[in-house]
Amino acid sequence: MRKTTLIIILIAMWFSSYAQKDWFGFNRYKADNDSIIASGKFPDVVFMGNSITDNWAYFHPEFFSENSFCGRGIGGQTSAQMLVRFTADVIDLHPKAVVIMAGTNDVAHNDYWVTPEKVVDNIVAMCDLARAHGIVPIISSIPPCSKFPWREEIMNPGQTIVEINKSLRAYAEAHNIVYVDYHSALADEHLGLPSSLSEDGCHPNPDTYLVMEEMVLEAIRIALR
Repeated sequence: MRKTTLIIILIAMWFSSYAQKDWFGFNRYKADNDSIIASGKFPDVVFMGNSITDNWAYFHPEFFSENSFCGRGIGGQTSAQMLVRFTADVIDLHPKAVVIMAGTNDVAHNDYWVTPEKVVDNIVAMCDLARAHGIVPIISSIPPCSKFPWREEIMNPGQTIVEINKSLRAYAEAHNIVYVDYHSALADEHLGLPSSLSEDGCHPNPDTYLVMEEMVLEAIRIALR
């Protein structure tokens, strides 16, 4: 079994047991957050997300440490869960900016069914919270995925993701928010991640994050200039 697949499985297993006790994930980063707050050495940018962000920080920790970035991804989480923990994992850390990547698990109907419009509403709410506290929001597209390995019964998720991304881009443009379009850069003809970029068609391989890093660094530069 390849390392990438093993990590994804372990994260899924961890979340399955962890979520029963702490559905919103408040405890996942509490100790680290407390340490950052006590030190007063706040990150420049927080990355809020799900397993794609969680894996990113695991595979490329140097990307985060060398740039004063902070990963706050939790595997399996929906946009609603991220919204609830946004104060603890973003606002309280006083970053200059937050990169928000949410929606994959909403489309997969993890734990509950939600409309695409509500996914956008939750991301908008996170942007509003960030701006209210002087934090610059950066919206990431939902990365491509044409089939969920853990929710194979979900039909045509690739097109649903495309439609949500259209709404996110429109909101970002209307409110002068930088939008990072990972989807257009990574999607294949089936609206998923090709095998060269992902083992399961949903989670990026370690090297795929190198492409994403170039894109998000430029987005951060533009957002904070």
